[in-house]
Amino acid sequence: MQHINHHILFSDLESKLIKMDKIKLTFPDGAIKDFDTGITGEEIARGISEGLLRKSICIKVGDELLDLSTPIHKSGEMKIITFQDDEGKKVYRHSSAHLMAQAIQRLFPDAKLTIGPVVDEGFYYDIDCAPFVPEDIAKIEEEMKKITKEDLKLQRRELSTKEALELFKGNPYKQEIIKNIEEFGEGATEKSDIVSIYTQGEFSDLCRGPHVPKTGMIKAFKIMKIAGAYWRGDVKNKQLQRVYGISFADKKELDEYLFILEEAKKRDHKKIGKDLDLYSFQEEAPGMPFFHNKGAYIWNKLVQFITEKLEKNSYELVKTPLIMNISLWKQSGHWDHYKDNMYSTKIDNQDFGIKPMNCPGHLLIYKNKRYSYRDLPLRMGEFGLVHRHELSGVLNGLFRVRAFTQDDAHIFCTKEQMIEEIKALLKLVDDVYKTFGFSFKIELSTKPEHAMGELALWELAEKTLETTLTELNLPFIINKGDGAFYGPKIDFHLRDSLGRTWQCGTIQLDFQMPEKFDLTYDAQDGTRQRVVMLHRTILGSVERFLGILVEHYAGKFPLWLSPEQVRILTIADRHNIYADKVADILSNANIRVTKDYSQETMNKKIRNAQLDQINYIVVVGDKEEETETVNVRTRDNIVHGEKKVSDFLKDLLDEIKNKTLPKKQE
Repeated sequence: MQHINHHILFSDLESKLIKMDKIKLTFPDGAIKDFDTGITGEEIARGISEGLLRKSICIKVGDELLDLSTPIHKSGEMKIITFQDDEGKKVYRHSSAHLMAQAIQRLFPDAKLTIGPVVDEGFYYDIDCAPFVPEDIAKIEEEMKKITKEDLKLQRRELSTKEALELFKGNPYKQEIIKNIEEFGEGATEKSDIVSIYTQGEFSDLCRGPHVPKTGMIKAFKIMKIAGAYWRGDVKNKQLQRVYGISFADKKELDEYLFILEEAKKRDHKKIGKDLDLYSFQEEAPGMPFFHNKGAYIWNKLVQFITEKLEKNSYELVKTPLIMNISLWKQSGHWDHYKDNMYSTKIDNQDFGIKPMNCPGHLLIYKNKRYSYRDLPLRMGEFGLVHRHELSGVLNGLFRVRAFTQDDAHIFCTKEQMIEEIKALLKLVDDVYKTFGFSFKIELSTKPEHAMGELALWELAEKTLETTLTELNLPFIINKGDGAFYGPKIDFHLRDSLGRTWQCGTIQLDFQMPEKFDLTYDAQDGTRQRVVMLHRTILGSVERFLGILVEHYAGKFPLWLSPEQVRILTIADRHNIYADKVADILSNANIRVTKDYSQETMNKKIRNAQLDQINYIVVVGDKEEETETVNVRTRDNIVHGEKKVSDFLKDLLDEIKNKTLPKKQE
């Protein structure tokens, strides 16, 4: 019996040891597989397919990104990362920065490398060396190509800080980073006296990693520009050469990216806005747009369009003051979380804040009377002018301004109503964006680090938004920690005609403001209950949305938005009277018409109208006057030929009513 017990104990111990040699990895499709501890991502990818291995950049185990060659010793969720993943793009481009640095080091041995991070539009490396000239760029790119052909392995190893200082003894910038490694700078590991470096051929650099397995994996790249940058961003330090680059998994993607960049330059809303006389910016009011007649027309059309949508959805339209007492902003929490972006002033020796948001004003309107459950939901909308103190360096046309108008709305409802109200908002947002030809993706942004309110309320708010999106079968991604300080939010990222994305609308679920302002309603059971608040914008900023539309349409607005819809051109002065008659017919139907009776040649008149992006160009002469017709062509030189004036007007009114998109947007 004693022998049997020993046998059982031994078998149990053996079983535990076997289990310790195995790890369980859960893949994105839910499959769970056992592997020997110490297996690498490279081995797993190869086991699936050689094709996947060729695309594999690194792996993700839990929340940690690892090199393909790193042994895996713990169970958990596992994903093979490729260039299709955002994390894969970042790793790929960081490896590209190392590739570029190696090429520069080969060509310019005296150059001192500093740091080379990934940024939104690719990567850069700051280098202490003599200014590069255009010929140098071509040489660097050629050397990068040579290194990719060498297909060098990127190998990670850890050094003590003492060893690292010796390795980089000729580079004061790397030495400074290593000496300050307790800040966990570039290359720092969890141990403050150990740093990690990556080596490819003769080149080594401080880096946390991970990286692509070989330089040959970096297929397509281009150096985009060179700028000056101070070490550590301090003007007291030496100015360095900042070399920017971009890279892709294949040349086709790079070519498409470069094409879009060129196309984007042509569509620059600042240039088109000036060319079409839509708006301007003046030194007397930096960051605050001046809308001219045509630009103001488009601005007002956007407001009118959203207003009609709100009225159909039973919104109350309100207007709140631009300046309110600081005590209000302190109560709302904006002063604690947003005061650096607020303008303030003194009135009668009291501090006042110029509103950066409309929410507190709507809260005060709600508090002005007592509401019952029968009054809810209450939908309150405002086109509110707000001001935010943006730094001069980030101002960018209509995209980043200091004064703008939000198409703001706040819905006050019960907890039982909130999911249906969110669904109605999602439907409204979809309806609006489709009108302009935008597709969009959705992000659910969760509790930020510096947030106010109880965790339980945050969890309820996040769960409610997630449930609503799931019930509507709307795909979304989680954007951790990017919610507003008072609540989680659904953000909408529009995709324009060039494939670029823009964050515009938002739906925010807020349990905090009603608490801070003691907003209640009379419930059906006779008790006073806390109301729920939803914040909502669709355009976001009318000004910014207008700028996006300029680039989306390349200045070729759909007829319903166009500030100049028809231009009438006369062949000779004797046709002016008939042209006036046609213009009056169109104008009386609210068509925006201009006339060109100048002595320019007809080709020049047509060309001018096309440059001004007039939707329809109408020519009248003897034949048209005799037959009471007009000869119609478009800004894209599509000739429709002769049309009866009445038929032409009907076509225009139908196109406006249907808000027909320009041909390229259909």
